[in-house]
Amino acid sequence: MPPPTFLPGPAPRTVRTHAGQTLPVPAGWILLPPGDAALTRRVKAAGDHWLVQEKVGRKMFSRGVWAPQDTVERIQHQLAAERSTEAYSRRREADGRRRDAEQTAYVEDFQAAVVSFLAFHERHLELAQKLARAIAAHATPVGSGTVARTKRIPIDRRAEAAVIAWMRHQTTGYDSMKIPRVRGKRREVRRMLAQRSQELLRAYRRGESIAPGCPLANAARRQAH
Repeated sequence: MPPPTFLPGPAPRTVRTHAGQTLPVPAGWILLPPGDAALTRRVKAAGDHWLVQEKVGRKMFSRGVWAPQDTVERIQHQLAAERSTEAYSRRREADGRRRDAEQTAYVEDFQAAVVSFLAFHERHLELAQKLARAIAAHATPVGSGTVARTKRIPIDRRAEAAVIAWMRHQTTGYDSMKIPRVRGKRREVRRMLAQRSQELLRAYRRGESIAPGCPLANAARRQAH
């Protein structure tokens, strides 16, 4: 049976069930904040614990794990001893090199996917490369939370979504728009701006001469400086 999951409570040392009931945290338990994945994983595997999560917008965020204090402290001491060894340091260095290599490879793949989605005429290929670098730099950092980091959709769709999102912020007035707080209105505005972005991209795909002041060319120049 999965461990119980709660919402933050209205007062210290309380949690709230999804049905709205407020419960006191068991005596002798402490809240282990998020941040140390290995410690959290071991505490959860050690026995009784309560997970605390909170939804903000569309995302669910961990607010920590309540667990017996002696369990948390015992595992903290164990981890500290393990992390002080030379073998642990070597393993961490090797893991870091592997992650760096994987990230470099992913950035390269993502940039190529962006260039492929843009599909600019050869006369605009240099701009496509600049845009791909700028969009990848924004979208691919680990922990950025952007669509480029999700594995739920293929990389070509990630690239398309990242381009449209980047253009929404860089080539339109979206960030300064006063959008009514009406259900579905923000989605409607984004859809309208996405259509405009697609129309702008089509001009580059056809190889048309681009007029001075084009918002896409201007955005690319800003990113280059």
